[in-house]
Amino acid sequence: MSNFELSSPQSYVNQKLANQSSNHEGKFVVQFWGVRGLIPTPGSNTSRYGGNTACVEMQLANKRLVFDGGTGLRVLGKSWLKQQQPIEAHLFFTNSQSNRIQGFPFFAPAFIPENSFHIYGTAASNGASIKQCLYDQMLLPHFPYPLQVMQSELQFHNLNPGKVVKLDDVTITTALINKTQKSIGYKISWQSYSVAYVTDLQKEIDTAEQESITQLVKDADLLITNISTPFTFHKTDSDNSHWQTAVDLAITSNIKQIVFSHHHPDDSDDWLDQVQIEIASAFPEALIAREGLILDIGQ
Repeated sequence: MSNFELSSPQSYVNQKLANQSSNHEGKFVVQFWGVRGLIPTPGSNTSRYGGNTACVEMQLANKRLVFDGGTGLRVLGKSWLKQQQPIEAHLFFTNSQSNRIQGFPFFAPAFIPENSFHIYGTAASNGASIKQCLYDQMLLPHFPYPLQVMQSELQFHNLNPGKVVKLDDVTITTALINKTQKSIGYKISWQSYSVAYVTDLQKEIDTAEQESITQLVKDADLLITNISTPFTFHKTDSDNSHWQTAVDLAITSNIKQIVFSHHHPDDSDDWLDQVQIEIASAFPEALIAREGLILDIGQ
């Protein structure tokens, strides 16, 4: 069972100011830097859970892995600047929609020549590669500086669903999660531990997607998934069935824990508090993600 620690990202940074990746040797540590979907949602109604869009950091086997580059990536990058340089990391994108990539132009470590980043993603719905999507959002008039201004070493890797990435003794498996959104999911496996990152589950899953999703998440120690159906622009507080799909998947796939993230912009702190109670009654080992949530997998 994992140990859960709640804190703000900044307090975590202050506590770990001098920490280095070697401090996580022998551990599988997951931290949430952005938990919101669609658009950043700052405000008094979202201050406890957070308003930055999706970004999850994993440290394991002396490696840094990052999943999605929403505005939470900016906060993560600021914390890395206070750690020993140079930095090498692997960034995995689930899709190329704005809420998954909008933090990348503000990722400060990418502007430091000594650093190195491996960037992975699948083709967008228009066929554009992850490199092209990141490049395009940094062109005028959207952004004042092009991607070429980033002086770190950037290596881009095109993924197709089903591709397996090996980083020494860490294995990252991929699968198609949502064909409409062209989204892929990841399963990160190391030693006897595994975490599945699947943040575009739909309420209704067709047979082909169901098979690939089930195979991907099977026996995971942790499933990180979405609490709301993707691209629901308006929903009522009485609609509480959106999380049931993930709970059913966890039960049938022998998943030990769930963390629900990628919250809808309309999901207030008070509403998420209530959902936490409801979900726990159906799956006790479930949490609603908030910025600063830290998990030690297998501890």
